[in-house]
Amino acid sequence: MKGYEVYESEEKKKGWARVSWYPIPGERVEVDKQLEEKVLAARSRAYVPYSHFPVGAVAVDQAGHTYSGANVENASYPLGMCAERVALFKLVTESTHAPQALYVIGDTEGPISPCGACRQVMVELCPPEMPVYLGNVRGEWIETTVAALLPGAFTDRDLG
Repeated sequence: MKGYEVYESEEKKKGWARVSWYPIPGERVEVDKQLEEKVLAARSRAYVPYSHFPVGAVAVDQAGHTYSGANVENASYPLGMCAERVALFKLVTESTHAPQALYVIGDTEGPISPCGACRQVMVELCPPEMPVYLGNVRGEWIETTVAALLPGAFTDRDLG
């Protein structure tokens, strides 16, 4: 399948394929250093006793106010919450302005990739053309959009 590099492993022999790379649509960019510091500070507040994989996010509203989020895990795994959703939910409940941008960072090889649930929440709460900045702790960032992250998204129109 184009876009995937699968490497040999025990999982592959058992019928599993591990994805080591999947392209995220977007362009490499430099982000504002103050926002980068805010998203790194959010990441430092993650509660990750199980995965040890802290993620930080900052949602920015149309007035320029920022809302930080970090992933919060739970021993009952499904009850945890991703950083992106924390930041967006805070913006929705604390701001009178619409979302304008979202920044997400983690310690990943390339810019971090949001999970499917976070992408679906972005589709629900953000305009399709809203910029989403995805980065890693080495300062590599890409700019993409909500629509590019989840093409063919399930929306309220699908409810009938």
